[in-house]
Amino acid sequence: MKTEKIITPFNGYVAVGLLLISLALIVYGVLAKIDVLVIALVLPMAVLIKGLIVIGPNNSAVLALFGEYKGSVKQNGLFWINPFYSRSLLSLRAKNFESEKIKVNDKLGNPILISVILVWKVKDTFKSMYEVDNYENFIKIQTDSAVRKLAGSFPYDHFEDETASITLSTNFEDVNKALEREVTERLEIAGIEVIESRIGYLAYAPEIAHSMLRRQQASAVVAARHKIVEGAVGMVESALNLLADKKIIEFDEDRKATMVSNLMVVLCGDSETKPVINTGTLNQ
Repeated sequence: MKTEKIITPFNGYVAVGLLLISLALIVYGVLAKIDVLVIALVLPMAVLIKGLIVIGPNNSAVLALFGEYKGSVKQNGLFWINPFYSRSLLSLRAKNFESEKIKVNDKLGNPILISVILVWKVKDTFKSMYEVDNYENFIKIQTDSAVRKLAGSFPYDHFEDETASITLSTNFEDVNKALEREVTERLEIAGIEVIESRIGYLAYAPEIAHSMLRRQQASAVVAARHKIVEGAVGMVESALNLLADKKIIEFDEDRKATMVSNLMVVLCGDSETKPVINTGTLNQ
């Protein structure tokens, strides 16, 4: 496989100087009516003009002669090259590409919507020009393929796979590194350098988004209830110990169970409790 070959072309300003000299001689030949001189300088002038090429900052020119690759020019400025060279200009600037939101399945088969943002630039002009048919279209298709593979390699979250060490929604750095490696491998054939690759959008597909939201809310409620009960048990224990230490009241097992039940209802209930005043004895 061929690779990029950098060449240094002839200084274009020297060619422009020769062109001006030739033009002056032609004007002199016309004024002096020296037809031989005029005819002799027309062809060199045409060659000089045809060979001039201007390459702007962060641009390059890929040169070929009758279908054979001759080299690439990455210098900026005015140059003169073989007038028979065909030239193709390529931009070396960094470019952004944001893929469309595509529906794919994660590792557990859940449909999700995902898109990526890719920052890339041409690194090897030969590969970008000759190894693929259209490198920009190649980037889009291969990035889409890499995203599908990435999504199928990890679960969306830990709810259905608690043993997963990496998930799409939590381990962004690890996921982005895996995505960058995958995209880099796929775009290497096109001579593309991947500067950055990261997930731009991630969500459950609409058909399961509501169910997944309810599941997350239920998990949050269960976790909150667990904390509330844990705290309530500690408070009840503390209250009973405090009453016993200060000998404010003595409880038998039945009364202690009743008090624990009432305190747990008060501390763990969703709505505000309404106190009931006992005007009789504790046994009533």
